[in-house]
Amino acid sequence: MTSLRARLFVILVATTGLIWLAATAWIYLGTKAELERVLDTRLQEAARMVSSLVRDAGGSAPSAIAATPQVSTDDHGGYERQLSCQIWSLGGRLVAASTAAPAERLANHAAGFNDSMINGELWRVYAIEDAAKDVRVLVGDRLGLRDRLVNDLVMGLVAPTLLMLPIFAGLIWISVGRGLSPLRGIAGDLQQRAADDLAPLQARVIDEIRPVTDALNGLFTRLDAARRHEREFTAFAAHELRTPLAGIRTQAQIARAADTTEMRTAALDHIMQGVDRTARLISQLLALARLESGADPHRRERVNLGQLLREIDREGQRPASISVEFDDAIDAITVEGDRDNLKLALRNLHENACGHSHPGGRVRWLRTAEATLAVDDEGPGVPADELALIRQRFYRGRAARNAGSGLGLAIVEVALHNVGAELTLGTPPSGRGLRAAVSFVRSA
Repeated sequence: MTSLRARLFVILVATTGLIWLAATAWIYLGTKAELERVLDTRLQEAARMVSSLVRDAGGSAPSAIAATPQVSTDDHGGYERQLSCQIWSLGGRLVAASTAAPAERLANHAAGFNDSMINGELWRVYAIEDAAKDVRVLVGDRLGLRDRLVNDLVMGLVAPTLLMLPIFAGLIWISVGRGLSPLRGIAGDLQQRAADDLAPLQARVIDEIRPVTDALNGLFTRLDAARRHEREFTAFAAHELRTPLAGIRTQAQIARAADTTEMRTAALDHIMQGVDRTARLISQLLALARLESGADPHRRERVNLGQLLREIDREGQRPASISVEFDDAIDAITVEGDRDNLKLALRNLHENACGHSHPGGRVRWLRTAEATLAVDDEGPGVPADELALIRQRFYRGRAARNAGSGLGLAIVEVALHNVGAELTLGTPPSGRGLRAAVSFVRSA
């Protein structure tokens, strides 16, 4: 069943039906028990009255029988019920009997209530014995008539409810439809939206539907951010690729028009360098776009930063003249997060430090606090007024020594943000170069 309305309707009708059946059973059993108690009391009272009349010195058995409560045998509403009375001597002789009493003895028990089968019918009989008068009084009625009375009484109570069931079901169907109307309102709002409209849903909804609207609004927010990042990526790529591609084209034209082998070779070398720079730029743009799409919160693992940095240094291609030192204290820093994001951030910091250091310089990784990692280079450093600017995308600085794209620190900041870390830039205690410190919330 794919319809929520139909499913709710079936559940409500089935639940209501079960409750109604349980109530009917309770009414039937309660009514039957109460009616049997009342009728048994009537039998008991009639038997005692007859016994009292027989015991009265002025009464006789026939006159006592005549005083027994009777109901006409005429059909009154489908019932032909009357009490039947017999008076027997203790010796087993029938002394007197009411007009409608069967010829067969009503019961053989001495006193109290008993059920007897007489002429194929089940009777309820009450007996009372008077030893002083040497008589036993038996008063009874047919249980079949009792059952008919109970059934008709219960049906009289239940029948109106049965007639109301279709109306009740219709009201449930209408109520369920009205209860689901907020969903139709949300669907109508979504159908009328333009493809680029990712504004949050503003409709007032009931609490049961609020998780759906909250999830949709969260999805719209993520989609809007992804589209914004896509537009920014396209703009960045178009802007930054224009210059290197123009340079490659110029060098290709020079190589094409070169008169000597030396000129052609030099132009081709410039083309190769331009291709390498362009490839690195594209790689960094793609890395930045991937990072800004958001990190997977479920991709978390314990990462030892000392081991990760040594792995980055082994895989890298730093200049042979640059030496790298790792403080042993960094091996004690273990964090929890996305390993790929951590590796991307630290690799960019490592490459920046190696790329900006003077030939023969030293790059040093050290631990400066419980959960803070820092890298010092021996490059030209960054003026204080540029420390904030070099975080911007494509900003290379006045003292830049290489042909970088200016995206390295932007990639580092986004990657660290995804793992809950923070980047701080400053000057090392030696007063030379640049220090980049990475602070984690806490070590694992």
